[in-house]
Amino acid sequence: MLSKNRLAIGTVQFGQVYGVANQTGQVSQQEAEAMLHLAVTNGFDTLDTAISYGDCESKLGKAGVRRFKVVTKLPEVPKGCANVSSWIHDEVVASLTRLGVSSLYGLLLHRPTQILGSQGKKFYRTLQELKDKGLVQKIGISIYNPGDLEEISKAFSFDLVQAPLNLVDRRLQKTSWLKKLKDKGVEIHTRSAFLQGLLLMSPETIPAKFAPWSDLWDRWNSWLGEHKSVAVATCLAFPLSFPEIDRVVVGSDSVSQLTQIIEATKNLPAGDFPEISSDDESLVDPSRWAVI
Repeated sequence: MLSKNRLAIGTVQFGQVYGVANQTGQVSQQEAEAMLHLAVTNGFDTLDTAISYGDCESKLGKAGVRRFKVVTKLPEVPKGCANVSSWIHDEVVASLTRLGVSSLYGLLLHRPTQILGSQGKKFYRTLQELKDKGLVQKIGISIYNPGDLEEISKAFSFDLVQAPLNLVDRRLQKTSWLKKLKDKGVEIHTRSAFLQGLLLMSPETIPAKFAPWSDLWDRWNSWLGEHKSVAVATCLAFPLSFPEIDRVVVGSDSVSQLTQIIEATKNLPAGDFPEISSDDESLVDPSRWAVI
């Protein structure tokens, strides 16, 4: 067992088919339970999910997640919502019921820019009330672009921020938000270490729509060959190389994949990474891939 496992289990695949490299579809209840057992026995203590991940929370509740620090995310507030406070409270209570836990370690906003709207202060006050009641330990936001932090951080302070960071998408580092968040005492979780699996795919299996970045894939695979490195281990080593990062959220489709990830952490490369970063948001932001 790893003495201090900084990896966290991402569970979007438990509730829906997810990931450009997904070959197996949605994770079954039996497989999910086996994966959670494997995670516990290998020192994982944090689990990341969301209300909007299909039936994921119910599946997790059935499996039992009381051994984990559970972080979940609120979906976008419905248009025309008459009482934001009641809506948030009802969503959280329902989430706790599905998960079978009495409190959450973290509650994040899946669409954090909503807090800048006209009901933002009421939104934030309700999150603080949930903390005061002991239903939530930490409140925070899940961002897609570190640029979102500029305006949000001026108006509100959070305990936990989740953001993408990988060898291609280094915006969190380049914008200095990684350091700024840690200086503020914010807990930092990163996701997308494998860029939804793109960084683990062989050149011939990468979807044709990513051909505009073929030079990047060529440089990546050449570097792996020259350094005799394993893609999974190199992808994990990059975010784990930053001491500011508390947890790196990793998703997997099966016990086999999770085992591969765990094995990779036993032999992580140190200090030397390929220069394959990109500032092209059409590539680094998976939410834009549908229109490539």
